[in-house]
Parts: sequence; C-alpha cells; structure tokens
Amino acid sequence: MGHDTVETPNLSFGRGGEPGRGTPYARYARLDELHSLQQPRSKEPAELSFIVTTQVMELLFDLLRHEWTLAQQALREEDVPAALAALRRGTHVQDVLAQSWDLLATMTPQEFNSFRSVFGEASGFQSSAFLHLEFLLGNKNPALLRMYDEVPQTQAELTEVLRSPGLYDDALALLARRGLAVPHEPSEQRYRADAAVEAAWRQVYTDPEYAALQPLAEALLDVAERVTRWRQRHLAAVKRSMGAKPGSGGSSGLSWLRKSAEQDVFPELWTVRNEL
Repeated sequence: MGHDTVETPNLSFGRGGEPGRGTPYARYARLDELHSLQQPRSKEPAELSFIVTTQVMELLFDLLRHEWTLAQQALREEDVPAALAALRRGTHVQDVLAQSWDLLATMTPQEFNSFRSVFGEASGFQSSAFLHLEFLLGNKNPALLRMYDEVPQTQAELTEVLRSPGLYDDALALLARRGLAVPHEPSEQRYRADAAVEAAWRQVYTDPEYAALQPLAEALLDVAERVTRWRQRHLAAVKRSMGAKPGSGGSSGLSWLRKSAEQDVFPELWTVRNEL
C-alpha cells in the first residue's frame, strides 16, 4: 500500500528572520502597525466598526487612485487596452467601496450619538485621498484646498492634481487625437457638460469609424455609475444613523449628500443615451 504524503507549511522562520517581529507575512504586511491603529475613544462597541470601515475606505481610495492614474498614463500613451484593464480593476475596487457601507448599515442613531462627540469636527469630507479622487473625476473646487493650509505637502499634491488633467480630460484628449471635434481644455473648476463633447461621444456610438472607442466609453460609464452607487450608499448610511442633523465637518449633512448623489460624473456619457 502506498503512503499519503501530507505537506505542511514551513512553521519555523528563525533563520534569516527578524527576532521578535513575527512571521514573514506579518513583517511584509506590517500587521503589528496595522492592528495598532484601531483605537476607539469611547466605550461604544460600534465605534470600532466605524474606525475600521473608515480606515478600509482610505486604503481603497489609495488603490483606486493608483488604478485611475495608470489608466490616465495609458490613455496618454494611446494604449487603450491597458487603460481599459486599469479601469476594470478600478471598478472592482469601487464595488468593494460601495459595499463597505454595509459594515455600518445597522448602526442605530443611539449607537452613533454615543461616540460622535469624541471625533469633534472630524469628517470624511476632509479626506485628502477622497478629494484626490474627486479632482480626478472632474469635481474640482480650489477653495477646498484651504482645509490643508497646515499640511503643506498634502496641499501641494492636491494643487498639482487640481491643475492637471483628470481622468475624463485624458479620455477626451484621446478622442481629439483620434479625429473627433472635442474643444475641451482641462480646468481648475468643476467640469461642465459640453454639447460638442456629447456630439463626439454620439459619433463614437454611431459612426463605424470610431467604434473601437466604444469600450472606453462603456468603461468610463462603469466608473461613473459606481460613483453614483457610492454616493447613494453614503446617503442611505447617514440617513439611517443620524438623520438630517448637520454634518460633523460643518456641512448640511443629508441635503449636501443628496445633492452630491444627484450629480452625474462624465455627464455627456449619460445624456448621449437620450438620442441613441
């Protein structure tokens, strides 16, 4: 009779390791650091969920920025397949981001109110990683940089993003290089819909000469749709946990989130569908 061979993983890491710093996995992912960052300030059990969810979202913001930046670089290099691959990876990140709100879905107003005071004026609106994404989407507002007057490096990084083309700008620049009439120039202000841009996307969908650009249009719409899903889930979570109270960062809270959820990014990709 044969003998089954049971393979076991290596359980000893003494040689070449760093004594006292755990397994290679822990060192690689810096787990000791990571797990030391959750420090609730109240005795409310729900606060830990709030902190973990916030930190997970921040990490995902960085990952999404990474993918969108790769997409921009690919578009500038005329490498549409690489841009599509990055956008596709990004949509998976967006899906996880939207689903992250489920971690807070059952938080009651009483639970939230029991620890809300401990974070004072802190608000997700102040996230520089989130604002970076908003600028990449074309939702630019120079006035928001004042939040970082005391953080010069962060302010400088966001100023650069504000002044640079966003994701949609790079897509429109590609359309122009392919021969479509797109009289669009990047701006430091919020992107505004342009009839000429809508006409260019209409050609992409209706003129066989530009059919190869349709996957790009659809990939960008996938991004835009998920932005709306994220905003709607944010709105629902806030509505459930705190109602219409003012936001901790000084915003109008629910009404501000509702207005944001109603604003489409990449607007011409939505309006062009009225005539297709």
